[in-house]
Amino acid sequence: MSAAERPPGLCPSAPLHEIRAAKREATQRLLGATMGLSDDEWQAPSRLAGWTRAHIATHIARNADAFEAITKAVVTDQEVPHLYPSDELRDRDIERGSERTGLQLQIDLDTTAGSLNATFDALDDMERGTAVWLTNDIRVDVTDLPALRLAEIALHHVDLDLGMTVDDLPEVPARTLLEWVCFRLRDRPEVPAMRIVSDSGLTDRVGGVGFATTVHGPDGALAGWLSGRGGTERLAGADQLAVPMLI
Repeated sequence: MSAAERPPGLCPSAPLHEIRAAKREATQRLLGATMGLSDDEWQAPSRLAGWTRAHIATHIARNADAFEAITKAVVTDQEVPHLYPSDELRDRDIERGSERTGLQLQIDLDTTAGSLNATFDALDDMERGTAVWLTNDIRVDVTDLPALRLAEIALHHVDLDLGMTVDDLPEVPARTLLEWVCFRLRDRPEVPAMRIVSDSGLTDRVGGVGFATTVHGPDGALAGWLSGRGGTERLAGADQLAVPMLI
């Protein structure tokens, strides 16, 4: 798909009510997996280099705060903030938050997720057409935010290294995560030019200019590999390609 053929925003393939239901289910799976972790287990390494599970949890919670602030700003016709004021402030908040106890982390995950879900109710009857800038180079429709949150939960549940893999993701989270990863990799010159074809029917063009190598496979395996979290065992066409780690 060329840039000219792409609709604006992410445009998830699943309808919003399915996205929101899948997000709630994915959130409950994550909260269930982390409930009961000891402080030492929270401070153990995650699958992301340099981050503990506590770093991951803090990142997920602050992401909920940021999506809630953006949604409320749109609904109340206020100035819409970026996802984070700056990379430096985001990193500082995550580092400080990672020093908390397991109970504090669990409460933060639970309360921010619940508050965000209630705020997302305002999007249920909203038409597409309100664009928001998450960063200086990532622009989506505000109605895409539940899909982005679902992708965030799915990806970082894998990062927590508690038994979940990309191959375990249900159909809607796996497809939504793949759509989000492809969206983020579009037109990035440092990424090899690829035509992504998934078993579920998704077709997209990512990476820089030039001949695009076709890479085919299941949604979860493609999303895992393209985000730097999986191998090429279940994919065709990816063996000689390298992709960056996405956070």
